[in-house]
Amino acid sequence: MAPTRSSSRTRKASAKADPELQLEPSASRRPRKAAKKPPAEAKPAKAPPRKKEGDAEKPEVEDDVCADDPDEDELALALAEEEDMLLAEQEQEQQGAAEGARRRVAKPIRARRSGHREPEFVGEPVPRDDALKAWPARYRPSRRGEPDDEEVMKAHAHYRRAKVHDTIYCLDDDVYVQAGEGEADFIGRITEFFEGTDRCPYFACRWFYRPEDTVISAQVLEKVTDHKHHPKRVFLSEDKDDNSLHCIVSKVKIVHVDPNLDSRAKADKVADSDFYYDMCYSVAYSTFANIPTENEAIINDTASEVSSDNADLEEISARNMSLLDLYSGCGGMSTGLCLGAALTGVKLETRWAVDFNEFACKSLKYNHPNAEVRNEKAEDFLALLRKWAVLCDQYVHNCVHTDSDDHLENDEEDDEPLGEDEYVVEKLTEICFGGKGKENAIYFKVQWKGYGPEEDSWEPIENLSDCPLKIKEFVQEGHRRKILPLPGDVDVICGGPPCQGISGFNRFRNSVEPLKDDKNKQLITFMDIVGYLKPKYVLMENVADILKFSGGYLAKYALSRLVSLDYQARLGMMVAGCYGLPQFRMRVFLWGALPSMVLPKFPLPTHNVVVRGGIPNAFSQSIVAYDETQEPTLKEALLLGEAISDLPETDNHQPNDVMMYGSKPKNDFQRYIRLSRKDMLDDSYGERVCPTEGNLLDHQPLRINKDDLARVQQIPKEKGANFRNLRGVRVGADNVVEFDPEIERVYLASGKPLVPDYAMSFIKGKSPKPFGRLWWDETVPTVVTRAEPHNQKILHPGQARVLSVRENARLQGFPDYYRMWGPIKQKYIQVGNAVAVPVARALGYSLGRAYQGVSDGSDPSLFVLPDSFSSLGQAAVLARAYSVNTPPVGEVVE
Repeated sequence: MAPTRSSSRTRKASAKADPELQLEPSASRRPRKAAKKPPAEAKPAKAPPRKKEGDAEKPEVEDDVCADDPDEDELALALAEEEDMLLAEQEQEQQGAAEGARRRVAKPIRARRSGHREPEFVGEPVPRDDALKAWPARYRPSRRGEPDDEEVMKAHAHYRRAKVHDTIYCLDDDVYVQAGEGEADFIGRITEFFEGTDRCPYFACRWFYRPEDTVISAQVLEKVTDHKHHPKRVFLSEDKDDNSLHCIVSKVKIVHVDPNLDSRAKADKVADSDFYYDMCYSVAYSTFANIPTENEAIINDTASEVSSDNADLEEISARNMSLLDLYSGCGGMSTGLCLGAALTGVKLETRWAVDFNEFACKSLKYNHPNAEVRNEKAEDFLALLRKWAVLCDQYVHNCVHTDSDDHLENDEEDDEPLGEDEYVVEKLTEICFGGKGKENAIYFKVQWKGYGPEEDSWEPIENLSDCPLKIKEFVQEGHRRKILPLPGDVDVICGGPPCQGISGFNRFRNSVEPLKDDKNKQLITFMDIVGYLKPKYVLMENVADILKFSGGYLAKYALSRLVSLDYQARLGMMVAGCYGLPQFRMRVFLWGALPSMVLPKFPLPTHNVVVRGGIPNAFSQSIVAYDETQEPTLKEALLLGEAISDLPETDNHQPNDVMMYGSKPKNDFQRYIRLSRKDMLDDSYGERVCPTEGNLLDHQPLRINKDDLARVQQIPKEKGANFRNLRGVRVGADNVVEFDPEIERVYLASGKPLVPDYAMSFIKGKSPKPFGRLWWDETVPTVVTRAEPHNQKILHPGQARVLSVRENARLQGFPDYYRMWGPIKQKYIQVGNAVAVPVARALGYSLGRAYQGVSDGSDPSLFVLPDSFSSLGQAAVLARAYSVNTPPVGEVVE
């Protein structure tokens, strides 16, 4: 342990831009590299023996063994999942019609203005031929069998102008339209004037939506304090309704503002208007997007078909993209995004990553060695970014070399003997903001001259006031290497901010104001970081409950916050199995894009998986799937056996994290998942070769204890087997288990019962999950973060053990070369918490297309992945014969 050192020359700087960061040296004393009190028995320390690259960390044994019985948290979590399902169903029943998607029914105001003349059309009708050409549906005869209330309102004649309450209105005028009692007037644009076949006057209106009229809803806007929308801002939609001509209230002035205008020009344009709009809004996928223009470039296939004549697109595609992965875990989402973008010819690189789990950080750093991986809280990271910008301004952007710098450098190199309480800073190696017991302030990690690396210590910036040149040197070098991003440095921010306050596991969750729950505030932090760094693209991931809890409050907040930051936004729900995995796993994804960029679309499924699960009405049009009327050609859903059947048998206890395969792959999925980094188009290692390339990694199951192993060994190796197959259990009425009174209860050698009481009482005796065995022809619901078999179906189909870390990683689509670090339980957590890599890969493909300006005119929110992608990509690589000699099954690599 490094000894505690206290400064004998603490110097307070004068407050300028930031008192904490102003470190001008005092002219009254010579600054040393540092002034510290050395340890009582300070001696030069030897550096610890360095591990060879690729050496495995040996975890603590007790963290690799399943507990004897499920703990309270384990059981409560499973019960909470059941309760959440019931709660979601109840909330969905109570929610009613979709917010922002209601049909607008205007209310005639004839009675309120009875003194005026009746509304009337002005001028001659539109010539019949012109009307038929412009509005054919109005004049088409009704088809037999079509219900009248679903039929388009028929017209007798169309007009170009009308007079309502002594005011003349023309086509394309923007108007207030009378709403219901107590409601604000609707806002719309007149698209038609027509006399119906009932001889009544009507107008058709294309609606504008205020922010509170969209999916964001007033529920959110009334309670949030960290952002607001411009009071004049509205969103143009494609929604149209027919209304009585009596419903027009008055004209309203609405101007279109280019979303890329600077703030001053925007303010000037908006000043003399009632409202302005810069985006369109669609209920489908809760989309806020730029308004398409006639000259917008539309390319109807993949990014590879972009015209070489377009110099701007060539310039964009030639540039690399940088990515910041927040709440990164072991890097599933960023890895998939990079792989998908590579297929479009865009090099997306994970440059920075942040997570509070130290083992997840080690995993990400191993697999993305060039990334700056920070093991800290996201809020500390944000505070550090702000302080770093001040440091860069002081030491880089506004730094002017003076004679005093040379004087200070000479002083720091002074060979005068150190005092009793002094020693020398060799260099500063890292920077952080508070965290891990430290106060909220800037800290530098100091390498002390004459001491080994184990003596390095974190020192607050105020303790280093005698070494401004060391700080300057660190900041300038860090700025050059971009160890931390500044605003404008990041192209993409991705991440899944945890919202633990929505889980049924949180018994005190706040359903009225979820953002006041500390467990949900990481969502605010995520958006704060987006607002500070202003990346070109944002991709947020979360569990489906974010749409269900409290009417989808947190999802609405995320949308509202992005739109308030002038981002385009689009929200969708994707099922992992639909992209070539043997697990269902539904997750929510929220895209954001600056107005200067193309908003990415959602990739349609490649595999035929039935999407199930209730979704609140406000987000009912957000599931990424083909329309029921479409008949796409999809691959069959992947099954468990197809994903793991090539992996060697292993014992309940398998301590080696590096093995050889022992057999060849048996299908396309297995061939693909075994590809090398190079063949996978993963450039994380550059030209270097990963030391474990080609080996089987992390094929280790959590070692279940002796009693549980005895139980598992008696679970039949057949489909549907679980604890109910054990001796002494029978299934009674309503599928509730009970002990068979005719069979004496069986006990294990330890004295504990073969069938534990918690299995019999779990979910009131109705659950078949305890000690459940998976089967080869099944699709797993969701990969779990815990491998205990007490309350979940996780037993291997043909072996007496739980699925291994690698088998779970296969279900999540991690390439076999992707290595996890830490104790085995931590590896399960990393894999289970990750975004399924094939889903992220499909999204990365969409991102690469959007970055290159590629669009598809057939659907505003969805696109079809090319055949080469749906067949797992790189067909030539997949067809390559595996000619290497295979060693004996399960052979361990020394």
